[in-house]
Amino acid sequence: MTSGNPLSRSGTLGLSRHRATTKVLTVVRIAKLQGRPTTMMRVLTTGWNQVLSSEFDQPYWHTLSEFVASERAQFQVFPSPDHVFNALELTPFAKTQIVILGQDPYHEPGQAHGLAFSVQDGTRIPPSLRNIYKELSNDIDCEIPSRGDLTSWAQQGVLLLNTTLTVRSGQAASHQGHGWEQFTDHIISAVNQKEEPVVFILWGASSRKKASLINQQRHVVIESAHPSPLSARHGFFGSRPFSRANTALIENGREPINWSI
Repeated sequence: MTSGNPLSRSGTLGLSRHRATTKVLTVVRIAKLQGRPTTMMRVLTTGWNQVLSSEFDQPYWHTLSEFVASERAQFQVFPSPDHVFNALELTPFAKTQIVILGQDPYHEPGQAHGLAFSVQDGTRIPPSLRNIYKELSNDIDCEIPSRGDLTSWAQQGVLLLNTTLTVRSGQAASHQGHGWEQFTDHIISAVNQKEEPVVFILWGASSRKKASLINQQRHVVIESAHPSPLSARHGFFGSRPFSRANTALIENGREPINWSI
């Protein structure tokens, strides 16, 4: 009889027991460097394990983990270690049917919790999310939400993925170019390999560059300007991404997302 822990079964990882154990120990080490082994270890008991396990042998991952550990030792870094991989924990690989790409986590206290564009309850809604809510209300004729936590979207299969998963307090883009982009590109590419159509929502120039990773013959790509106040009136407002995403899901025999918060 095999163990009930999928991390200990060689069949799950497609590796020998020795190599599977080595990968788990590597992830434990990295998670400890970032704080304590919490979300990432939980993520690796899900379908993301097969998608991500090979990344933890890559040199960039070890460099990245040491960088984040060093940053946390010297500065306040967001989100907290147990929230870094929230997007993957809340949206299993098998259930991912929409991907919304962000860039950095929010860099002010009490905001970031591992979901792109989302903020923790009790936090003032940031300008970009306010604009997302305005478009949501106009698009599907719902009330503008009064809270900024998008967990309910994630739980329905909307992967809210930032391309960089950590940031130094008060310094936007401070953790870009240290390896997170390679990790999240791998996630995007893995979702792209899914047989069933997935809707990718790309807001802004940075996210739209990721369209090159997506097979647009199989999947649906919805692009527009970023919801930032600087660009929302130049193509984001009126783009109707929420109804368009639901239409694509329905056309492929899937249940639409309940976008109301």
